[in-house]
Amino acid sequence: MRFKTRIVNIGNVPLGGSNPIRLQSMTTTDTMNTQATAEQCIRIINAGADYVRITVPASDDAENLLNIKKELRKKGYKTPLIADIHFNPNVAGIAARIVEKIRINPGNYADRKKFIKIDYSDEDYEKELERIKNKFVPLVRVCKEYGTVMRIGANHGSLSDRIMNRYGDTPEGMVESVLEFVRICENEGYKDIIVSVKASNPVTMIAANRLLVKKMIDENMNYPVHLGVTEAGEGEDGRIKSAVGIGTLLKEGIGDTIRVSLTEEPEFEIPVCKILAEKFSEYEIADTSNYKIKEDITDNYKSTNISNIGSDNVPVVFLSIDKFSHKDERSLKNSGYLYNEKYNTWEAKDNAFDYLYSGSEAVAIKIPDALKEVMDYDYWMNSGQRSNSYPLIYGDKLKDVKIFSDDINFFITDEIKQLDELKTVKENIVLIINIDKNFELIRHYLINNNFNNPAVLYKNYGSIKSEELIIRSAVDFGSILMDNFGDGIWLDAEKISDGKTETINKAVFLNNISFGILQAVRKRITKTEYISCPSCGRTMFDIQEITAEIMKQTKHLKGLKIAVMGCIINGPGEMADADYGYVGSGINKVTLYKGRNIIKKNIDSVVAVDELIKLIKDNGDWKNLQEANQ
Repeated sequence: MRFKTRIVNIGNVPLGGSNPIRLQSMTTTDTMNTQATAEQCIRIINAGADYVRITVPASDDAENLLNIKKELRKKGYKTPLIADIHFNPNVAGIAARIVEKIRINPGNYADRKKFIKIDYSDEDYEKELERIKNKFVPLVRVCKEYGTVMRIGANHGSLSDRIMNRYGDTPEGMVESVLEFVRICENEGYKDIIVSVKASNPVTMIAANRLLVKKMIDENMNYPVHLGVTEAGEGEDGRIKSAVGIGTLLKEGIGDTIRVSLTEEPEFEIPVCKILAEKFSEYEIADTSNYKIKEDITDNYKSTNISNIGSDNVPVVFLSIDKFSHKDERSLKNSGYLYNEKYNTWEAKDNAFDYLYSGSEAVAIKIPDALKEVMDYDYWMNSGQRSNSYPLIYGDKLKDVKIFSDDINFFITDEIKQLDELKTVKENIVLIINIDKNFELIRHYLINNNFNNPAVLYKNYGSIKSEELIIRSAVDFGSILMDNFGDGIWLDAEKISDGKTETINKAVFLNNISFGILQAVRKRITKTEYISCPSCGRTMFDIQEITAEIMKQTKHLKGLKIAVMGCIINGPGEMADADYGYVGSGINKVTLYKGRNIIKKNIDSVVAVDELIKLIKDNGDWKNLQEANQ
């Protein structure tokens, strides 16, 4: 059920109400380059965007929006344009007279962020709000006069010192930062507003948006909500983080327009948005009074410990091994296991899957000792119940089971009546729950009937394209894991295609996605975390190239968080969630951070990557590749 928001008309493309979930992206060109910006807008529009956002750092850029708009209209493109404004109210006023929508950031529109501690009294705080009102009202009146829509969008990384001192670096602070500005708009009789609260951490982003909708309901507001995970990164990981954050909220009925922030060409963001939007396009629209906000992200299901599954263990990863992989060691070598030919032994890396499902056919290769094999019950019985192997019992066969494993038994069902039968079994049972069939009924039944068996989440996606599998599985599994339900995940598919070739190694691909999802929900950290922005006209270096170079040299530093930011707008703040930061500070100039602290300013970009690595080493956080694999 979707939260019903008011309709806001952005040019000829209305947003909110029962309108489709709208898609958008943002240009990365120099806004003063009319032709390049118009051409990139066209690529974004042709990919399927409903709106295009353009960065506007200065007055000249704002004035040039008219030339860009004329160029697009001359070529027959009527897609509404959005001006992205930071720091400069005068620039916002110019842009609001030209484009259909502007975006302002309350964290830097009338405030600054210097990480200064100030103890505001209530009276002092009210004076600050009055100061902000005086700066902001002129823009509101321009928007009202010209029929321009405004997005008031707070980012976790750019909350003002005023908000930080009163509310902390919290979802509550993000929400209040937005609502302070919304209340000023309402006092002026202006309601052509869209709201957003975004973060690079999907957990924070989800919590903030849930709170935003709750607060809007409390204050009788229903403005459309824009969703996005900022600085998500690139490739598989960027898509997974975005899908977990955006998809979890869309699944709950929150969100009217979305943007996926990838460190790639902007038109590549739209296909990801399409997959997310299509999945939730037919949700019923709920009246505000009937919409139930999900406030608490924890369910009361506390599992016991069985071997390495359940309780305080990190979630385990299951893989099905197809017939090809039964006889081919490459799937294991590329799924987290290292083979030592000299000693004929296997070593498990951090991203080594934990359980291999072989069904009713023997695995022909020697498997690592750390890897546990799961077989169909009948085959397990007939194979002599060999060491390190465990039975999978299907629900309708439970009554026929005479012998159980002393260590672990896996039980799969999608019927509640078969769970009733399980109550009488006192063996070590781990549940396999198909999240595609009766999942919510089964979850509620388990909670309400005091089950405490560990639960592994399972879904088979059949034949599917690789990008679609990444997005759909991140939403399906990530949204459940966000509610602290699930002690393991098991993704499966019959065939995975990238649209060009059918040679994708299924086991390797599924293993990578599984660990990517667990990292995105902060349940199992197995690799370096990158917080990288998608670039825009404010970026003074090739952020895609630099991000790729930093990843190449640091991808073995498990658990370390590295931010690669094009400019200072979100840089210092988002690095509150990062250990180290590489931030553009001028043309081919970079400033390096450790946490929020500037360590080196305005380094030449030619040596900045080397200086970043030196900084990591100087602080004792560097490991060479051999150490990282131990």
